[in-house]
Amino acid sequence: MKTAKKSRAPKAFEQALARSRSGKCLLRLYVAGATDRSRQALQRVRRFCDAELHGKYELEVIDIYQQPILARDGQILATPTLVREFPSPIRRLIGNLSQTSGLFAGLDLDLKGDAMS
Repeated sequence: MKTAKKSRAPKAFEQALARSRSGKCLLRLYVAGATDRSRQALQRVRRFCDAELHGKYELEVIDIYQQPILARDGQILATPTLVREFPSPIRRLIGNLSQTSGLFAGLDLDLKGDAMS
């Protein structure tokens, strides 16, 4: 007997709608375990977001060892990877994230206005 799978589409749609109203950016940081490299990437992203996005963001940290399905679904090939999921289009940055100016350009953020481009 087949079981019906719950659709995540309505929940995802509601979350996207709430973000668009609040002007929040959704970022996902994919890391590989609790390594120094992962901790440094997380610190850099948090510093950048706190300094430049002023609370207008949500940051999800995904450990690909603990949640490999999310890494597969996100098509993550290397870590650390920072993904701007919302607003569209999706943007990806791969590497140590040490260049803050690279975060501005790579994520295609409009920091002059209220929210993102």
